[in-house]
Formats: sequence, structure tokens, C-alpha cells
Amino acid sequence: MGDQVRTMEYSKEEVAEPVSPVGQYFNSSVLCIYIIGVLEFEVTFDESQAMPLLKDLFLPINPRFSCIMVQDKNGDKRWKKVQVNLKEHIKIPIFPHGMSPESYDKHFNDYLSRIAMEPLPQSRPLWEIHIVNYPTSNAASSVVFKLHHGLGDGYSLMGALLSCLQRADDPSLPLSFPLIKSESANDYSIFSRFSRILSSAFNTVADFGWSMLKSSVLEDDKTPIRSGDEGVEFRPITISNMAFSIDQIKDIKSRLGVTLNDVITGIVFYGTRLYMQDLEQKSTTANSTALVLLNTRNIEGYQSINDMLNTKARGPWGNRISFLHVPIPNLSSSKVSDPLEFISEAHHVIKRKKHSLAVPLTGMLLEMESKFKGHEAVAKHVHGTLRKSSAVISNLIGPVQKMSVTNHPVKGLYFTLAGGPESLVITIISYMGVLRVTFKTEKDFIDEEKFKSCMKRAFDTILKAAMEVPQKIKS
Repeated sequence: MGDQVRTMEYSKEEVAEPVSPVGQYFNSSVLCIYIIGVLEFEVTFDESQAMPLLKDLFLPINPRFSCIMVQDKNGDKRWKKVQVNLKEHIKIPIFPHGMSPESYDKHFNDYLSRIAMEPLPQSRPLWEIHIVNYPTSNAASSVVFKLHHGLGDGYSLMGALLSCLQRADDPSLPLSFPLIKSESANDYSIFSRFSRILSSAFNTVADFGWSMLKSSVLEDDKTPIRSGDEGVEFRPITISNMAFSIDQIKDIKSRLGVTLNDVITGIVFYGTRLYMQDLEQKSTTANSTALVLLNTRNIEGYQSINDMLNTKARGPWGNRISFLHVPIPNLSSSKVSDPLEFISEAHHVIKRKKHSLAVPLTGMLLEMESKFKGHEAVAKHVHGTLRKSSAVISNLIGPVQKMSVTNHPVKGLYFTLAGGPESLVITIISYMGVLRVTFKTEKDFIDEEKFKSCMKRAFDTILKAAMEVPQKIKS
């Protein structure tokens, strides 16, 4: 795993930039986490464009794309600049010729699952791309980016990849994102603000305490979505995905008077419990929690790629993330008759946790533990936290406009995480009015097709129920 990091000693003068604490946790003897991003194109990808694109657009984005991880004389990991041999980072698989798109779907998915599990050599920069020039049901060709999580978090890396792309309709204009609305302090009276402070203090104590217990003592039940076995990170995985209409999700949102995030979370939790029920009835009330990965940057309000990459406003490049435990609601008899309760419960949980400082406190605790016990100790703590939870959830906001790169229009994109000790990872990204939900599952343990079917059933059921609710009109 990550213990293959070069242990040769370098002075701090030789190696300029230290690896972020979270980056060191994610490339340790117990953890080696990867981000897998897939760009789907409407046309066959011109393989001759790969080298100049990487050289002229990708490598200049950040110096660490041309660095390897090494240890200095104090045992701390740092980035060391090296000469990049681009040919070593470009992979072009060969599949059988003349097959149907449906047949290529299986070849592509099997290939994606395999490369997600293969470790990247620590002797060269920790990334590679795979050009798959075979038509699947979703695209004429696909380009897969495999990036070590030590390079940066999903927010940093997404910004880096998108900065290589252009608007298909007008390359002179920047890509833009949906407006993220934040609550204004002026919206609250003095009494309301005081009430929020008290609520925040209470929620912080409760959430932080529960999170610490979940990370150290309490462990989720073994269920159809959590095997709980040791060494899950070394077992084969399956990567699959599905798409939902953002317009339909907005319809649900407006009728229920909640946020898009509330709707998405409620659908994911409901679909997960339906799957658990179909395989094991008693698991509908099992103790199950989702570990939600959160970005700790102040990112509210970014609308363009320039805003996204503005390091002065968003903080430095790196892994600025933390995690939060969110209980997966039980599938009670009342929720079976009224599935909108999943949305309502998600709304109240998310709203309450917004008024909590548990996330930054968790990050501060990990930093303190790192200073006193070292990065390897924290990596073991994070590994245990992942293993004790039932699922990992991460989401990103993608561009509104269609993207392209050198006249290759991008039809779709999605991402996932690999290398962790959990049986289920759910990742979500929006693009051009479509919400792409990706599932990384433990192979031969979770039935990914049945899981997707249950998620589709949850969406359809909630949409139908929401359409019977009169639409709320804001004053």
C-alpha cells in the first residue's frame, strides 16, 4: 500500500513543499486512497492529442503533478520534483473489436474496476490516464483519470481537471456552476441569532461526541451493505452508476420546501434501506451510518472555474476535508406508507448539523493526534472510522454548460473513490441538468444491479408522492 513511499532521506532544502496531513494519511501503510474520474465523450478521442494536452494543460496546473512523495530526514513526507515521462502515465487498453455498445459496457466496467484497485507506482508522479476508444451505451469514448488522493481532495482535483476543459458553445467564456445560496446573517433577529448560538453549542457537543464514539468504540451492524470483514480494501470491487433528472429533483424540492441536498440524501437513504430490506428484512432497523466527506473550505458562492481555483478565497491546494457521521434512517412502517419522511428526516438532520462545529473540531482533533502520535497513528484512526461505518458518501457540483477539449464534446462525467476498507461508496456529481450517482461496491457481496434498481424505485416512489403535494410558493 502507501508504505511503498520512498524512504530515502532528503533535506528540506532539496524538497520544497510538505505533503498535507490528510495527504499523508491517505498514502500510508494502512491507507492508499484513489480518486477515479471518468469523462465521457460524444466522439472518438484523438489519442495523438493526449501528450500535448497533458504537457501544456495538465502538468502546469500544479507542481505536484510532476512530483513524487519522499521522506525528509525528520520522517515527514514531502513533494520532490522529478522529470515526468508522460508515456508512463498514458494507458490505452485493447478490447475485442466489432462488439455492441452493451458488450463494451461490461468490458469497460470490468477494466475500470480493475485499474481502480491497482496501486500506482510510488516511483513516479501519482496519477495516470486511460483512453478507452470503444463505444459504450453512454459514450463514443471515455477517458479515465486515476489520481492519488494524496495529490489533493476532490474539490482541488475537480477544479484542476475542469480548468483543462472549455465551454463547448463559446471557449472564450468560463465554465459556470449552479448558484450556491447561503443564509444571510441579516435574515435573523437578535433572538434568532441567540437561539442559533445555543443550538450550535448543543449540536456541536452531541455531534462531536457521537462522532468520536463511532470512530473509536461503536461499530455499525453487519448488514447487506456492510460485510464488516477485515481486508475489504483488498477485495475486488464493482463500479456502476445511474443518472437522475435535476429538473425532477427540483420539482420535489419546490413542493416540499427543502433543499436539493435534502432530496438527494433522502433518496439515497431510502434506496439503501429498500435494498437492505429486500435482502434481509431485519436489517431495515439495523444500526447503520453514512460517513459523509465534507470540504472544509469556504466555498459558498463560487460560480465559475476561476472562482473555484481562487486559492486566496478558497484556501491552499490540498486535502481540506473532514467527515461527519450521519445515521441512515430506519425503514419503519410509517416511512413505508409515506416515503417523504426520508426527505423530511434528511432535511432536519442536515439543517441541525449545519449549526454544529463538529466538522472543524474533528479536523482539529486529527491534527493534534498527528502532532503527538504521528501520521501513521492518524491513518489507522481514519481506517478504523471508515471500516466501522456502513457507507461513504461524497458529492461535487459540476458545470452547467456542455464542456469540450480540443473539439471533443463531453457528454457526461462521474467519479468514485477506491482503496478504502468500506463495502459501499456513493458519489454524486451534477452536469448539464443531470445528476450522476456512482456506486463502488464490494464485489460478490453487494448486488450492484439490484442496488441500482432499489435506488431507481426510491426515486420513482418519492417523485410520485411529492407530485401529490401542493407546490409551496415563497413570499
